Amino acid sequence: MQAINDFILAAAGQPWVLVLVFACCVIDGFFPPIPSESVVVGLAAVAATADVPNPALLIATAAAGAFLGDNLAYLIGRRAGTRRWAWMRGPRMQAAFRWAGRELRKRPASLILVARFVPIGRVAVNLTAGATHYPRSRFVSLTVLSALLWAGYSVGIGLFVGPWFAKNHVLGAAIAIVCAIVLGVILDRVISKVRGRSPEEPTHSVPPAES
Repeated sequence: MQAINDFILAAAGQPWVLVLVFACCVIDGFFPPIPSESVVVGLAAVAATADVPNPALLIATAAAGAFLGDNLAYLIGRRAGTRRWAWMRGPRMQAAFRWAGRELRKRPASLILVARFVPIGRVAVNLTAGATHYPRSRFVSLTVLSALLWAGYSVGIGLFVGPWFAKNHVLGAAIAIVCAIVLGVILDRVISKVRGRSPEEPTHSVPPAES
């Protein structure tokens, strides 16, 4: 176990770690299986006691990657719509697209800000925003704020949990990731109750999209 701890500590101080964080956050903007939040939270837990990577740099890197990923998803939605590829046409994603289309018409600003914290929700919202030609300048402004909030929230979880496991970076990172997942589920449930429907629950309205 000590060897694993030493490896994690050594790796966390390498420049390529921030490149990995950036890449994960970019890809996660349009491909939710990439666990960007877990990477950010885990590294923040290590940083809480090891001071590497630098928490401020971690927030900046994660926010930049999240912003770029969200805006790439917007551009994909604008050019390809929400039915171009097979993974988009699955019942779960189509239900999420319908939910996003309905909510974008009701409260676009708050939806774009909050969706960043829900993996499938953010992909659906970003793609649908592009497909429905939501004003790009507004989308850019909102995703700057949402990316910063998300990055700060993710790093904050790691920094809070990390000191409790100063002698075991593996356990500290794992516990921090679990906490982030649990908080994400709670946030998703709260959003669902406030919105009145889950982003995965099918509806009968379909947002306009280019094909």
